[in-house]
Amino acid sequence: MSRVRRLLVPLACAALASGGLGGGVAAAAPGTPAADHTLPANTRFYVDPEAGAARQAAADLRAGKVGDALRMAELATWPQAIWLDYGTPAEIGKVVRKTMLAAGRTGTVPVFVLYNVTGRDCSFYSAGGADSPEEYRAWVRGVADGIGTGRAVVVVEPDGLALLPEDCPEGDADGTRTEERFADIRAAVDIMESRPRTSVYLDGGSSNWQPVGELAGRLIEADVARTQGFALNVSNYQPTDQLNRYATWVSTCVWYATEGPAEARGKADTCASQYYSPAAPNDGQPGNAVDFFDPSTWKWVDAWFDRTVGRPPVEDLSHYVLDNSRNGLGAWTPPAGKYTDPEHWCNAPGRGIGARPTADTGRPLADAYLYVKTIGESDGTCHRGTAGPVDPEYGIEDPAAGAWWPDFAHTLAENAKPALTFNLDR
Repeated sequence: MSRVRRLLVPLACAALASGGLGGGVAAAAPGTPAADHTLPANTRFYVDPEAGAARQAAADLRAGKVGDALRMAELATWPQAIWLDYGTPAEIGKVVRKTMLAAGRTGTVPVFVLYNVTGRDCSFYSAGGADSPEEYRAWVRGVADGIGTGRAVVVVEPDGLALLPEDCPEGDADGTRTEERFADIRAAVDIMESRPRTSVYLDGGSSNWQPVGELAGRLIEADVARTQGFALNVSNYQPTDQLNRYATWVSTCVWYATEGPAEARGKADTCASQYYSPAAPNDGQPGNAVDFFDPSTWKWVDAWFDRTVGRPPVEDLSHYVLDNSRNGLGAWTPPAGKYTDPEHWCNAPGRGIGARPTADTGRPLADAYLYVKTIGESDGTCHRGTAGPVDPEYGIEDPAAGAWWPDFAHTLAENAKPALTFNLDR
């Protein structure tokens, strides 16, 4: 056995003992649990012992790939969300209950992602979901039963509000399926908020998707006021500084359209947007040209909110969580003119893991930075406007959505910013 191998094996064993390859992170003693749904700033998040990084570390070590094994062992010590998108109510309840028991033994808090709403992801790579609203709601109750009275974080339906049925290619002519989506998400909120120590966040897409006012209006309709807030950047790549800025506008717009002056009530769509068109009158009121995304123009959005809304009381604003699992290097810029549809959100090449998970963000509205997307899972078989089946950025056919992709995992880990290390917070 080489000297490097002799060093790596005990290191991997230490990671296993501390939870990196086999259980929750053994970190500082847990703080006093909050008596409500609020997520404490000293929360430590649960590490799933069966996550892909742990399995990959073992596989790489067996193959003699010492450097790769070490990198995956490091990744395996950091908490990632657990996606729930399968099973009967009884089956999913059993899975969740098992996780809650494991988290309880380590004094950590699991992050669950509900991803089973009817009509999920239109007809795109992750299409699916429950067959009916009744089936979906029974399934959500199974998750809630599994959580019980323990503390958990739940992200409700990635893309569920940002990609409504009315936004799908086939549309929703009479609005029936779109209203059904809102009703399903409101029902999920009711069910999850019935758990005494569950922190619920409605997914809202990302800062390069729905305009500020549009997302604020959808969050309002989905009963964001009854939750702990909203989630951004799930499975996306937008940088944290831009996400915090956008999230603050969305939160402020929700307040403006619900608690602000009488003339603004119910008019979230009048809020300034992150999309600024230089063709619009340059009077500080951004246009809504949704094909123009340039954060250098965001000073106009700030100016509009400062002038029109002012500074609402922080305690009255919705909170949020961010997914930093793939945004360490920010978003991918496709080669100009190379693709008719670059699918910049789909297995973006050359990206890296972002800032480590924490509930102590130092920002009054940001409840946590998380790793929500499972690091190393594919977004789907991206074709970028070509005939396929090969992804022209990788020269292969990408794995199906949700499938583990070792090369993708290693790229994200190798490019992590800040650089990846073992989680030694004991």
